[in-house]
Amino acid sequence: MSLVLVLNSGSSSIKFQLVDPTSHATDEPFASGLVEQIGEPSGTITLKHAGEKHRIEAPIPDHAAGLDLAFTLMSEHKCGPKDVELVAVGHRTVHGGLLFNSPEVITDEIVELMRDLIPLAPLHNPANIVGIEVARELLPDIPHVAVFDTGFFHSLPPAAALYAIDAETAAEHGVRRYGFHGTSHEYVSHKVADILGRPYEDINQITLHLGNGASCAAIKGGRPIDTSMGMTPLAGLVMGTRSGDIDPGIVFHLHRTAGMSIDEIDALLNKRSGVKGISGVNDFRELRALIDEGNQDAWLAYNIYIHQLRRYIGSYMIALGRVDAITFTAGVGENADFVREDALAGLEMYGIKIDPAKNGREQIISTDDSTIKVLVVPTNEELAIARYAKTKSEAAQS
Repeated sequence: MSLVLVLNSGSSSIKFQLVDPTSHATDEPFASGLVEQIGEPSGTITLKHAGEKHRIEAPIPDHAAGLDLAFTLMSEHKCGPKDVELVAVGHRTVHGGLLFNSPEVITDEIVELMRDLIPLAPLHNPANIVGIEVARELLPDIPHVAVFDTGFFHSLPPAAALYAIDAETAAEHGVRRYGFHGTSHEYVSHKVADILGRPYEDINQITLHLGNGASCAAIKGGRPIDTSMGMTPLAGLVMGTRSGDIDPGIVFHLHRTAGMSIDEIDALLNKRSGVKGISGVNDFRELRALIDEGNQDAWLAYNIYIHQLRRYIGSYMIALGRVDAITFTAGVGENADFVREDALAGLEMYGIKIDPAKNGREQIISTDDSTIKVLVVPTNEELAIARYAKTKSEAAQS
């Protein structure tokens, strides 16, 4: 079995999976795990393999130590990088800017170009680069491939990609819509074509990636024409802890009247807003429980969330003209049937009809006579990254 190691390096954590690129979306990875609390006095490493869970606690001073400990734990259970046929390492990389619109085999030159993009993603790209450097040192003989979260939206039409600010300033500082969750939107939209048995290029669809981070995309004839996230992942839909779209004047108002610094406002909008900022929770299971108990803050947070989601769905229906499918994916999208029902309620006149008996039980949850098909399709970004990494590494070696 040829496997790909998929790495997602954050500022204080590393998610890892050993994936068979030929597997199905519903298959469990060969092994998976998480390195947490990097840089703290004590960290944890968890591993799932062959139906068993393993966990160790140890000081993890940096990413190098964390990945090394993870490899050691994997080797103890015969699933380390040297215990399997490892053909590539795929790295989830948040921001490719305008430089990268497809996966890239990583070289020293590619890493330096990624450093140039740090100002566009100061919270994500530095950690991604550290993870790449550490993995390349530990696995120097294996091809490493960067898969960029922004790549799918690289060719957005100018009307969707550009903001109405001074063009010279925008060009100088890279201010434009880049979009995120691209790997998920691309993967899911292709799965929709497979499920419907239609050519990808013939379908107009709206994909809704609803997790703690949330985004939606309008895809016309196989090409994205709009997406909700912008220059950063803060824009668009209301999310677990992020505000989504707000009046930009709020930033100036908070700075001038509340004396908040830019960093404080950044933390407010990214970490203390969204559903959690209003209700106190960001897990939709907890949110639903609070609503059922009559909690008014939870009800308000949910209504704001649904209101913004419906606004985007409606605007994308107009942008596409003809819509063939609307698809829900990611943690909330795949598991919260009430979100799917409320997001599309009352749209029968547009040919959107959810069948309550199918919602939560089948992939196509719309009625047989619904003009627009409504689907629930599990995303699998790690599998998509594994496939990209294997294909790209093989092409580079041929």
